[in-house]
Amino acid sequence: MTDKKDDFEAIRQIYTVLMLHFMDGLTQQAIATQLNLSTSKVNRLITQGRKLGMVRIDIESPFQRLVDLEQRLMDGARLASAVVTPTVPGSAESTLQQVGRAAANQLLETLRDGDVIAITGGKAVSAIVDNLQPERSFDITVVPLTGGVQGKFYTDVNHLATQLADRLGGKAMLLHAPLFAESQEQRDMLMDMASTRGVFDLARQATVALVGIGSIRTPGSSYYDLHPISAADRDALFSQGVSGEMMAHLIHADGSVADCPLNSRLVALDPAELLRCQRVIGVAAGTEKVLPIQAALNGRFLKSLVADEVTVAAVLSAMESKQNVA
Repeated sequence: MTDKKDDFEAIRQIYTVLMLHFMDGLTQQAIATQLNLSTSKVNRLITQGRKLGMVRIDIESPFQRLVDLEQRLMDGARLASAVVTPTVPGSAESTLQQVGRAAANQLLETLRDGDVIAITGGKAVSAIVDNLQPERSFDITVVPLTGGVQGKFYTDVNHLATQLADRLGGKAMLLHAPLFAESQEQRDMLMDMASTRGVFDLARQATVALVGIGSIRTPGSSYYDLHPISAADRDALFSQGVSGEMMAHLIHADGSVADCPLNSRLVALDPAELLRCQRVIGVAAGTEKVLPIQAALNGRFLKSLVADEVTVAAVLSAMESKQNVA
């Protein structure tokens, strides 16, 4: 009887200490003073309580729905990480800026001195650069994954490489070649130039890649800013099953690079050349990016995805519907 009473008293004391510490937020010193115990005794009681299974900590995010989407995305697409941001109703620009801010934070969380960061141009990568607020300088090198585009200064890959390097305190290599050559022969010549080879050789060794994922299904697509084509040519791309673009390469729904004249004139690395890079962060916002994101995921090009809630929910719905049918 005495043993049971002693056990009860011991458990009651542990319970009291645990409640004061975890629920009321008291420090071990404050608990020791209140209960007339030594701090070492309080520490032992907390340790005993943990061992007895009396402590269970549940951390609930105010954005739990986003955390759940991230986990489903990582599980379904076999990603190393995912970040989902709230979609701002009626404001595509605000949504994009939130995605850019989240991607900038993810970059800073994993960035190390000596990293080589390969980037594409475009609005999404521009949003990352705009929202980057490092607390220190990094000894990094930024390198383009594609040629440049005249007349699109703020989203041009060379401009963004320079801006990103400046913000991080590193240096940038620039690629003095157009994104689209006039012909495949000219493209081959440009790719064979020593200056181009030097940039792309370094890009192939990138430890981090920031890539936008582009739509081609909407008339206002940024892809057509890079290379304007007629409505008939756009329809021809759709009929060929092209779903989007990554690194300026038109890709099919299964992630394969389309065999088309536009791709044959690209001065850019192929998405498959980034497969060895351990931190390929895809960035996209807006439901027009659902098909392109699916294609990039099917191609296994990404290690991480940063996108907004409505877009990710649509991607997951399509993925899970396909799995259920299969």
